Amino acid sequence: MDELSDSKGLEIVGRIPRNAIQEVLVNVGTYRMIDVVDIRWYANNKPSYKGIRLNKEEAKKLLDILKRELDE
Repeated sequence: MDELSDSKGLEIVGRIPRNAIQEVLVNVGTYRMIDVVDIRWYANNKPSYKGIRLNKEEAKKLLDILKRELDE
């Protein structure tokens, strides 16, 4: 994936484009001394408030739910 990082020191590990101007970015890193996963909508390369930031344990629980609901 990309090795770019945003201004808050989070590393971009995935992108999900929706159209020419909107995409979801998945970032990982440390925020306020907590390892986090940040999943956020971007439009024209600018972050929106639409998104979620989870610590690693919360992210694992979300992954379990998504796997269950997507039958994988």
